[in-house]
Amino acid sequence: MKLDILVFAAHPDDAELCCSGTIAQHVKMGKKVGVVDLTRGELGTRGTPETRATEAKDSSEILGLSARENLGFADGFFVNDKAHQLEVIKMIRKYRPEIILANSLADRHPDHGRGGQLVRDAIFYSGLRKVNTSFEGEIQHEWRPKTLFHYMQDRLFVPDLVVGFGQEEMDRKIASLKAFKTQFFNPDDKSGEPQTYISTPEFFESVIGRARELGKPVGMPYGEGFEVEKMIGVNDLFTLL
Repeated sequence: MKLDILVFAAHPDDAELCCSGTIAQHVKMGKKVGVVDLTRGELGTRGTPETRATEAKDSSEILGLSARENLGFADGFFVNDKAHQLEVIKMIRKYRPEIILANSLADRHPDHGRGGQLVRDAIFYSGLRKVNTSFEGEIQHEWRPKTLFHYMQDRLFVPDLVVGFGQEEMDRKIASLKAFKTQFFNPDDKSGEPQTYISTPEFFESVIGRARELGKPVGMPYGEGFEVEKMIGVNDLFTLL
């Protein structure tokens, strides 16, 4: 299956937190979007890898994803080396996306920056003909997407690009976050697990507030910010918000 957009995320729920409005917007446009989670989030204070997998499945249905996979890297301890890069390359060559979205290059959680750098490096090598990979017994051919965008995470930065969207996409973003019942604020939670930075109602409200703040400068109700190392160009000025 060829995808239009492939999102890489260090943990299940990173994509939902940071770019699910953008995902919903493009799915609505008829684009095929998939997510590859690098780890199972097994070091998370709340929930288990099994509950996270179920939550990711539920969220994928809410967002209308065409594909979702998990590479099973070690949460907290995966590295940016050849072995890990080759696994990412296999996913890039399998889905052959035009655009890739990935973790921020530097953030509060070390996995985010490391994940963003891992994907950035893998994209380059994925375009080299002499880097050999195979998937399910089939030889893969080189592929490099047109653009890589790094989505904003915990740390605020001045984005190079903002994707604006409306209430329908924001509602879908919120619903996808609520699918991760063990991770984010859930008034019906009776688990007795300790509260974390992201499980408070205040954190949930901050996600909505940031989306409003990013949408405002581009004249949209909500927005999500991205940084890009490659210069951005457009065919005409009328495509700009």
